[in-house]
Amino acid sequence: MISLKNRVAIVTGAGAGLGKQHALLLAKLGAKVVVNDLGSNVNGTGQSHEAATAVVNEIIANGGEAMINTASVTDYAQVEQMVQDTLAKWGRIDILVNNAGILRDKTFSKMSLDDFRVVMEVHLMGAVNCTKAVWDTMKAQKYGRIVMTTSSSGLYGNFGQSNYSAAKMALVGLMQTLGLEGEKYNVLVNSIAPTAATRMLEGLMPEDSLKALSPEKVSPALAVLVGENAPNRTILCAGAGSFEAANITMTKGIHVQDGSNLVNEVHNQIENILDMQNAFVPVNGLQQGDHELKKAGLLVKG
Repeated sequence: MISLKNRVAIVTGAGAGLGKQHALLLAKLGAKVVVNDLGSNVNGTGQSHEAATAVVNEIIANGGEAMINTASVTDYAQVEQMVQDTLAKWGRIDILVNNAGILRDKTFSKMSLDDFRVVMEVHLMGAVNCTKAVWDTMKAQKYGRIVMTTSSSGLYGNFGQSNYSAAKMALVGLMQTLGLEGEKYNVLVNSIAPTAATRMLEGLMPEDSLKALSPEKVSPALAVLVGENAPNRTILCAGAGSFEAANITMTKGIHVQDGSNLVNEVHNQIENILDMQNAFVPVNGLQQGDHELKKAGLLVKG
């Protein structure tokens, strides 16, 4: 059983939906929880503290410890203050769950650049701001667990969500590099790709499907990603009681000899290049180059 006793967690966007369930479960497992929520609508407008206050009250009523925070994740000064307030109250920060997000769905041709930019700002820069604010603290205490909230829309695409998809895939790239940089300090960085019936899915699915996709069925995967024995640089998918791992793979591909017509060879062998048999997951970005140089018959260090 995972225990988060004496751990301190910040969960952004924790006033409703997935964030609320994450906060409740982390508190149930023993963590002290900062319930961060600006209280905006699903499109990022408006502001209310009622939802976050209700989550804090529920945690306390169940015997846990929690505090409300209403910082906007897009405002680094506010995020820094949230971190300082957390350290002043509890002395450490062990867990960061980057969950805050909004939607501005439209096809790319109809989408304004402002709608593209604001979604990137909340999802991507919001996670960057929060992670940057806790990073040195986690490194110094040689313990940290950070989770990015990615999405199947980012991993595989979704019609009408170019802004959301771009932000969600960018978070995976952020996870990959921060996971490499943080590992020697025991700061592990992972991602969760949830399928859950939140405000973002209202009206888009039948009622029985929405019921099966309750947010509390996602949070157990989150708990594993923030536990003592968490993996690193892992993308866990979760929804309706099912759990999977997503990977960015690379095919074995081909090598074309010098002097060949490269354009023709690539064109003629595109099926072999795309063949997923023996595909693998590179351990870092350099492995692509290593793989290509080895096929060219050149020595590669390591």
